[in-house]
Amino acid sequence: MLTPFHLAVQVRDLAEARAFYGELLGCTEGRSSDTWVDFNLYGHQFVVHLNPALGEGGVASHHNPVDGHGVPVPHFGVVLEMADWERLVDRLNAAGVSFDIEPHVRFQGEPGEQATMFFRDPSGNAIEFKAFRDIQGQLFAT
Repeated sequence: MLTPFHLAVQVRDLAEARAFYGELLGCTEGRSSDTWVDFNLYGHQFVVHLNPALGEGGVASHHNPVDGHGVPVPHFGVVLEMADWERLVDRLNAAGVSFDIEPHVRFQGEPGEQATMFFRDPSGNAIEFKAFRDIQGQLFAT
């Protein structure tokens, strides 16, 4: 069994983050204060910390080439079971989320073949959700 990770990122507005992570992604909320909120991100402790200085521009990132796409760096996310990934794709599409990299399968026919998608939260944090048909056999395949 994997142990949960803890990740904290900065956001420009807590209400906006609650709507995105809580309502859209379905993360339950844990502890909070007037400057941060804990979320349960698929069993992991994910915390958003208020940084009003971010403003409209949000978090800066650059892109590195991976399998013909410009992957935003930095990014974070969760590896899901394929059925959970597909349900999330449907939820994001229904909500009109704009993708940096549309949901697709990369490394087709190669070790590590995976379904992946990239999008951003309202503060500009890049998020990747991916899935494998066989997580244990494919996650670290070379």
